[in-house]
Amino acid sequence: MSMSDGPSGAIDGFSVESVYAELLSRAPENKMEPRMAPLFRAMEVLGEPNKAFPIIHITGTNGKTSTARMIEAGLRAYGLRTGRYTSPHLSKVTERISIDGEPVSDETFVRIWDEIHPYLDIVDGELTAAGEPRLTYFEAVTILAFAVFADEPVDVAVIEVGLGGITDATNVGDGSVSVVTPISLDHTELLGDDVADIAVEKAGIIKEHGFLISAAQPMEAAQVLLEKAREVGIPYRFEGVEFGVESRVMAVGGQMLTIAGLAGRYEDLLLPLHGKHQAENAAVAVAALEAFIGGGTKELDVELLRTGFSTVSSPGRLEVVRTAPTIVVDAAHNPAGAKAAAEAVLEAFSFTSLVLVVGILAEKDAVGILTELRETLGDQITGVCLTQSSSPRALSAEDLVQDAVDAGFADEDLQVEPGLDNALEWAVAKAEENNDLAGGVLIIGSITVVAEARTLLGK
Repeated sequence: MSMSDGPSGAIDGFSVESVYAELLSRAPENKMEPRMAPLFRAMEVLGEPNKAFPIIHITGTNGKTSTARMIEAGLRAYGLRTGRYTSPHLSKVTERISIDGEPVSDETFVRIWDEIHPYLDIVDGELTAAGEPRLTYFEAVTILAFAVFADEPVDVAVIEVGLGGITDATNVGDGSVSVVTPISLDHTELLGDDVADIAVEKAGIIKEHGFLISAAQPMEAAQVLLEKAREVGIPYRFEGVEFGVESRVMAVGGQMLTIAGLAGRYEDLLLPLHGKHQAENAAVAVAALEAFIGGGTKELDVELLRTGFSTVSSPGRLEVVRTAPTIVVDAAHNPAGAKAAAEAVLEAFSFTSLVLVVGILAEKDAVGILTELRETLGDQITGVCLTQSSSPRALSAEDLVQDAVDAGFADEDLQVEPGLDNALEWAVAKAEENNDLAGGVLIIGSITVVAEARTLLGK
């Protein structure tokens, strides 16, 4: 196919923008269908791209994307060609489908969409005839990712679950290694309102002929995962039992780790990310790499591991997007994530005062998130600005006021700025009050708020 002169790698009338517009016209991302049959049907008509490469499959409540990026970096250090599928994206849909650590090219994204589009029409037609919704946004992007990875082809794909596990669209692939990051309450309206119920959903990615690597879990979640691994007869290893972080010390731009793995002990690993939670994600990533590369019994090459980890970034996760004053963004969208982020801010940044800019999606536990921020950051907080992203799912800034009061903030200490640009302007001015050179701003909450703030601040 020849390239046209259209925008963003346009081919035969398609462009990244037009493909994205078509994806958005489908059922939205938070309306994922609890079904698998259409995904298997799509794989069938496309020649089973889901079986074209080994998969490291990642689920959990927090830390999935950061862990995926660490695993990818380790695989690339070993010279393997990688695919990485994560969600959501920050600024462009192509970020969801990465090849060798970079978003898929516009040309490839559009070309593969052009090739698979007629096959998706077949599946859509069958679904419509059966009275079912056609392929959703997330289902269609997932199918596209598998097709891109098969076309490249990649040596291994690191694939992050969208939601849950059992009926998540990504579960059309079988993981050689199944990775479960920390489980806590989130998406309770879809996954259940206790940790064991949520763990049952997550355990859906644990498959025969695989290998389970799990972060430290609440007891009831660990039990569910353990039983599923035994049921399918595969090896299982848990952080805190068979592997974990042995030590960590602050370093310029991140932290220096020693990790006790499944088959080796790895010293002097520089991880350019902040927080205890990222060190624990790194331990999970190391164990996953050991399971994939050497079956869990062969020590990794520590020099390659050091090289890989030194390249890791995780945009939107405790990311410094501006200095003077220092502005940090973090997409902590549940209470556990907010607590981890707040603890990492205290540890990694020597702020004398901190202004919060908070925006949260409507279905999230806003009171829980705000409570964790208040309790962890305490007297460091000198101002709180409540805002909202342009997402239709965003909780209005006005509605956040009651949640903030319920979380223990005083009404008179809250600033309401629905426009994110105004919120940032207010927060910077507040941080610079009294010529405080060590004042900072933390923008936290939904990934949509973080994405829009990064754009406004030129990232």
